[in-house]
Amino acid sequence: MAHNATSTLLGGLTAREFLRDYWQQKPLLVRGAIPDFEEPITAREVRELAAREEALSRLVVRYGRQWTLEHGPIRARRLAGLMRGNVPWTVLVQDVQHHSYEAHDLLARFNFLSSARIDDLMVSIASKGGGVGPHVDSYDVFLLQGTGRRRWRISRQEDLALAPGLPLKILKRFRAEEEYVLEKGDMLYLPPQVAHHGIAIDECVTWSIGFRAPRFQEVVEFHLDARRDALSIDGQYRDPGILPSVHPGTVSPAMQASLVKAMSDASSAARSRHLMLHDLGCFLTTPKPHVVFDTPESAMTAFAFARAAKTRGVRLTLATRLLRCGKGFFVNGGPLPVRAADADALQRLADTRVLPGAQRGRAPGRIAFGPSLCRTLHEMHATGALELLPPAGEALDE
Repeated sequence: MAHNATSTLLGGLTAREFLRDYWQQKPLLVRGAIPDFEEPITAREVRELAAREEALSRLVVRYGRQWTLEHGPIRARRLAGLMRGNVPWTVLVQDVQHHSYEAHDLLARFNFLSSARIDDLMVSIASKGGGVGPHVDSYDVFLLQGTGRRRWRISRQEDLALAPGLPLKILKRFRAEEEYVLEKGDMLYLPPQVAHHGIAIDECVTWSIGFRAPRFQEVVEFHLDARRDALSIDGQYRDPGILPSVHPGTVSPAMQASLVKAMSDASSAARSRHLMLHDLGCFLTTPKPHVVFDTPESAMTAFAFARAAKTRGVRLTLATRLLRCGKGFFVNGGPLPVRAADADALQRLADTRVLPGAQRGRAPGRIAFGPSLCRTLHEMHATGALELLPPAGEALDE
């Protein structure tokens, strides 16, 4: 994104200044972060998305001091009933970027941060008084206001005890220290563990750009599980010539030494930097459990695909995660074999999610679709990780 747009998004700060002074340290309120903000999808389309089986949606309703939580699909008639009853409600839809290229364009405004850190783009639509209660998140989040207004109250309180017996993680005690009313285009950045409570002043839409910070526990578990399947340890414990045991209930020093050495050798292999980077790339690109990739209805021959790719160009499908980790590339949880000559093209695809073809004009630095690159892209296309761009004359984001 252009420098001026990034500066506006961050309230006049450069990306370097924001990361140095605010990122994971303290909140930042930005008025007019995106002037004339055009939402990726409308409130009506949010409700329609929430009603679809493949979308991850939730409905939060507050009845006085009581809260209820329902998992989607959230049907239109359910919301209509709540509207008639004048009850505060909130519909949340996660991973909107999996359903809209315009939503992916919104994420691209935050490309001063690695896409490896992106968790999802969540949208919430709330009736007057709607919200999900005071809570904390374990991740960084940018709260971008769409249609309507929302009042945010925040606190750096250390007491994070949760109210018992509720279906949501709502703080038992919340003491607001600051309060802001956000209107369309305003944005509030919150680092992890900052308590916050958002209440809709009128029916409103809020876009939450969340950045995950993987727990070391889950990364190491993934690494060890991967190595368990890959390791092959030769040998078996043997103890010829041992002496009679004086304490049969004790593991002998010789047996301890032999088996500990075997475990140490296996751990050393698992700790190989090459293997750790491999497993990290797989971990960071592994899709969420609900994600399903649609493969092409009819397989294209390698020749037909290469000809179309050179002309039309290609783009990653909405749910695809492509990252470079170390010297390797990884896509959707697995390594992607890439020849050294094609590394620049795959890096560009990982950075921008698009490789334009000849029909998009001869832009500076346009990638040449060589035979080996086309083979790699063709394999990605067959798994549903990549698709051809629409032919010239058709909308790019249809």
